[in-house]
Amino acid sequence: MTHAEILKKVQWKDLKQLSVKEMLIENNLTIPWLLASWILAYYGYYIAALPFSAFFFLTGLRQVHNGFHQSLGTNKFLTWLSLYLNSILMMTSIHAVKFNHIRHHKYCLSEEDYEGKSAGMSWYGAILYGPVHMFLIHKVTLQLGNRNYVRNVLIELLSIALVAFGVFYFQIHFLMYHIIVMVFGEFLMAFFAVWTVHHDTEHNPALARTQRSGWKNKITFSMFYHLEHHLFPAVPTIKLPELAKRIDEAMPELEKKNTF
Repeated sequence: MTHAEILKKVQWKDLKQLSVKEMLIENNLTIPWLLASWILAYYGYYIAALPFSAFFFLTGLRQVHNGFHQSLGTNKFLTWLSLYLNSILMMTSIHAVKFNHIRHHKYCLSEEDYEGKSAGMSWYGAILYGPVHMFLIHKVTLQLGNRNYVRNVLIELLSIALVAFGVFYFQIHFLMYHIIVMVFGEFLMAFFAVWTVHHDTEHNPALARTQRSGWKNKITFSMFYHLEHHLFPAVPTIKLPELAKRIDEAMPELEKKNTF
């Protein structure tokens, strides 16, 4: 079944719209996790802060991912601001990630898909490839991106450098902890954000892996409904559980490989 045929079989356009409550959730989901991790780290409870930092990173990915596809329910400036602030908080140029992610949808798992390079590797190869992945997406954006992308990437990288310099120069320990954890998280992106959802799908890249277990989707904030996202990228993450139900009802025969 082709992508076009799937689009005709599933009602999805109504899911693009967010209520005020849903918009507030999507744009503020990161805040409690960030504050909790910072408070615990401020008082020296670094081990206790780690799971909160991990959930901040995960919800940050969800937020910027929706921003890539204009699915935050906000105007262009506020969406840009969300990507910029999360660049500083997550220690990478989010506009570089966006540029490669949009190409990933266009050229999924082909030679032109730089984001998807780790999908064909072993699981441990994808983990080891992580630092190269982060370097490559910045390099590709600066080489292939238009003027706006290049400007945004340079602004974000400069801001990250200034913030990191200030944090380490003034020895702000809880923020030093935050920076180190975020960099470590970025180095795992090739594994968690690419390999887990795309390995062994090269024969049909549009049919990425997905997750149907309720509790697994709750603890991962619905970020592993990746089959649904690739088929309908304009649908916000908060609506993906409903989209998954509609796909299952309309096409129960559609192949669905589990993420984990």
